[in-house]
Amino acid sequence: MKNVFTIAVTLALFGFTITVLAAGDVAAGKQKSTSCAACHNADGNSNSGEWPKLAGQHPIYLVKQLNNFKSGERVNAIMNGMAAPLSEQDMDDLAAYYAAQTITPGEANPDLVELGEALYRGGNLNSGVSACIGCHGPTGDGNPAAGFPSLASQHAQYIETQLKAFRSMQRANDPGQMMRNIAGKMTDQEIQAVASYIQGLRK
Repeated sequence: MKNVFTIAVTLALFGFTITVLAAGDVAAGKQKSTSCAACHNADGNSNSGEWPKLAGQHPIYLVKQLNNFKSGERVNAIMNGMAAPLSEQDMDDLAAYYAAQTITPGEANPDLVELGEALYRGGNLNSGVSACIGCHGPTGDGNPAAGFPSLASQHAQYIETQLKAFRSMQRANDPGQMMRNIAGKMTDQEIQAVASYIQGLRK
């Protein structure tokens, strides 16, 4: 009974969180996003792989990252400064705006698709690398209730950078060290291949 109660409370908390995030105002978020456009573009589809596409990302994930940047739990010289003055309402509004945008599709490198797909869908049993599909879904749409981000059509360069940051422990804001444990077992070749495959995924 204790486990059932714990699960019920957890689900209730997730439901409350999602309700709060849904209160974000898209129009207000658009106005507040003007300072973000230099890197992420007006519609959240950045032109450079150095910066992530935010369009279509789950609000709960975007708010978490902004909070992590604000607190310093996630470190990036630009984003720490950008997030510092944001209120919770600002974060909710920005998240609502970017979530309402449509991500531009990407393309995978044909030479890397076979390895990338094998890793994404089946992992690497020999080295213990978990399949990405378990948390991020068959089309890369993620799982908002669990806080797992959408990956489909994200820049391969950005995915590769983040996986290497998790592997080196430079990025450490993943719950339960999930991504650090996975990326820590991946080779450069595997990271490059799965990042390219993710770039070509469609929701």
